[in-house]
Amino acid sequence: MKRPWDGQTETVHSDMGPEFDPTNPLCPGVVRSSGILTPDYKSTYVFTNDFPAMLEDTPSPPKSDDPLFQIEGVKGTCRVMCFYPKSNVTIALMSINDIVNVISSWIQQLEELGKTYTWVQIFENKGTMMGCSNHHPHCQIWACSFLPNEPRIKDIHQREYLEKYGRPMLMDYVDRELKAKIRIVTENQHWVVLVPFWAIWPYETMVLPKRHIKRMNEITEHEKTTLASVMKILTIKYDNMFKTSFPYSMGWHGAPTGPNCENSDHWVFHGIYLPPLLRSATVKKFISGFELLAQCQRDLTAEQAAERLRLQSDIHYLQ
Repeated sequence: MKRPWDGQTETVHSDMGPEFDPTNPLCPGVVRSSGILTPDYKSTYVFTNDFPAMLEDTPSPPKSDDPLFQIEGVKGTCRVMCFYPKSNVTIALMSINDIVNVISSWIQQLEELGKTYTWVQIFENKGTMMGCSNHHPHCQIWACSFLPNEPRIKDIHQREYLEKYGRPMLMDYVDRELKAKIRIVTENQHWVVLVPFWAIWPYETMVLPKRHIKRMNEITEHEKTTLASVMKILTIKYDNMFKTSFPYSMGWHGAPTGPNCENSDHWVFHGIYLPPLLRSATVKKFISGFELLAQCQRDLTAEQAAERLRLQSDIHYLQ
């Protein structure tokens, strides 16, 4: 953190842009490149991605006897969900009720796609620094016929912990963090936001429940509201850190779904925020060299990151 920096810096766009852009395909009333008209939606809007990474109907590849070259077919679907009709807002600037609408739409998508697919990944890439190609507030929902690497590893270790200790790993973890308090950013009666002990990204955070919830569709109406509250507070604190619209990739992990899902008592539903910024709005963390080839390191401790976030105002700097 003290090393002089003469490397790459990012461009900061302080202007949130116009409320409506007639050339933006995610705005109401604009025709997408597929020729489909985006309807005049008033809350959330979900559609199948015009450029999907996975398809519902794909051919199966031929089987190979070579142990070094193995491949299998994957079926899935990719959807886009617009959070709000206006382009110049983010979660940090939306009302609690509008964020609740987003959470409710996430749950609807999880329940619908989870009937068919093993994994439903809801995620948001925010900001050009994270590869987001459209600044309109939106997320993506990818559903697939297999269990991807990250949740597969979490599934293994959470299952092993429950078998050994008789309690879900992340519920034990929440209990310990609530007692220690040094890595907590914000909390309310149902949820806690913290910088995880094992965090890699400088201001990485997790959103965890205070009761055992396995999937997002198990939360109550009251818990939707309190979840919306901690999401708003966290993203406001992020923006206030460097007085910028803080970029991140975030997503939700819960128990696998699909018609063949096994006992999932070891799973705890949680959210992950992975922001790249390190020193300022223009200097981000790079994972390269030793970190890319050997093991990641922390640029500041989890406790320092939590304190810096905790000290930020709950009122957005633009307001």
